[in-house]
Amino acid sequence: MQVALRPVHDSDLPVFYRQLNDPESLRMAAFTPPDPADRSAFEEHWRRVRASADVHARTVLLDGDVVGSAAVYGVPGEREVTYWVDRAYWGRGVATTALRALLAEVPERPLYARAAADNAGSLRVLARCGFRETARERDYAAGRGEEIEEVVLRLAE
Repeated sequence: MQVALRPVHDSDLPVFYRQLNDPESLRMAAFTPPDPADRSAFEEHWRRVRASADVHARTVLLDGDVVGSAAVYGVPGEREVTYWVDRAYWGRGVATTALRALLAEVPERPLYARAAADNAGSLRVLARCGFRETARERDYAAGRGEEIEEVVLRLAE
């Protein structure tokens, strides 16, 4: 299993869009766009992401195939990580390997992350990569259509 990161290509976007619209993935991610099926909003989001000097976005490859995305974004001192791996690859270490590679590409610290409190898989990935819980908050999760508990994590060094 070879996990690698590379810059996002136009040809990756249809894969990302399909992944974003998987109902189980949406539920687990929880904090998603209000209408994931809005293709125009999706394309505008990725246009902004790819044009921003403040975002370090990467495509996650597994044995050469596009299986997700990972990014660091935000203002210095408050930058966050985010990642998305196709549900077909959950539980195989892909997200952990991809996040470790992203953290090696972006050495600045601290970095933050957020995950739904019941998203045990994502919380395990973040813990394996050195993130530690710093707070819990309640916020509206569009992927669930309700307010839920969210864990805030920090990577110090």
